[in-house]
Amino acid sequence: MFYRENGQFKTSYRADQQIFPIRQDRVAMVVLLAVIFLVVPAFASDYLFRAILIPLVIMSLAALGVNILVGYCGQISLGSGAFMAVGAYGAYNFFVRVPNMPLVPAIVLGGVCAMFFGILFGLPSLRVRGLYLAVATLAAQFFSDWMFLRIKWFTNDSPSGSVSVSHLNVLGLPLDSAVSRYLFCLTLLVVVAWLAKNLVRSAIGREWMAIRDMDVAAAVIGIRPMYAKLSAFAVSSFIIGMAGALWAFVHLGAWEPAAFSVEVSFRLLFMVIIGGLGSIMGSFFGAAFIVVLPIFLNQFLPWLFGLFGMSISTAGVSHAELMIFGALIVWFLIVEPHGLAKLWATAKQKLRIWPFPH
Repeated sequence: MFYRENGQFKTSYRADQQIFPIRQDRVAMVVLLAVIFLVVPAFASDYLFRAILIPLVIMSLAALGVNILVGYCGQISLGSGAFMAVGAYGAYNFFVRVPNMPLVPAIVLGGVCAMFFGILFGLPSLRVRGLYLAVATLAAQFFSDWMFLRIKWFTNDSPSGSVSVSHLNVLGLPLDSAVSRYLFCLTLLVVVAWLAKNLVRSAIGREWMAIRDMDVAAAVIGIRPMYAKLSAFAVSSFIIGMAGALWAFVHLGAWEPAAFSVEVSFRLLFMVIIGGLGSIMGSFFGAAFIVVLPIFLNQFLPWLFGLFGMSISTAGVSHAELMIFGALIVWFLIVEPHGLAKLWATAKQKLRIWPFPH
């Protein structure tokens, strides 16, 4: 009853096409932003920031980029970890080689490097699709691992490929606390999510979805497959590259190529599948599921065994965590293949007519 749009009349096209057309959604979004920007920094602990919130925000940004390519354009990619690595090392080289390079331009330029790298490895999408495209993008992962381990220029002549950054600041404000780093990453996430939401509702976004649904029919009605696919790779890689730079600079501080292994690519793909393909909100849901659930299981399993007077080793917790995590993913994909975003949309639709019969 409280989620109906009765009496909310639209008197212009602009009002009808806004991102949140229902007043209740706009109020809920304002409350949510107030909570994550004001309440969470005031009450969350340092451990919560470093172990959960900062990784969650950065991975949400990366999942958003993957969802644009996989969910909206239908191009399967297993090279997301490579795009994150290119963004991280690209931003690092701009940061250490250009005197007095500010942090934000370095991160954006790292995203630009990842964008060109993504376009290069997106060229096979013009000829192949499906599993073959996934294998082609997987080549980007192995190429980036070789490049950052063997070409020492990218790592500032570091023999192991390990690099580090310190004394980060934005507009003269140091990022020396967990709260400041969280707010910085969160601000970038909100800005990019707002731009991405408008982008997928624009003409180029409709072209991506037409290519995803049936590329032959899209070409017949005048959509250029080459432009649509490569633009999706470009935008997706740019966002993933910025997420990689944030992951390296803000979360890790010191990293090596193994930090962006193929496991990262699979985790990002799982995020968009579980959260919901073709949904901006689904990117956040999927990232929360993948990031928070292993930490929850790591804390919950020892408590559960202790409840029955038993103990479990750290290795046992790790193995049980992987098994439960994998089983939950399989179970969830069977129960709701369209992801958490579909459950969210169904719940909102039911609220519209509650308490009347469905």
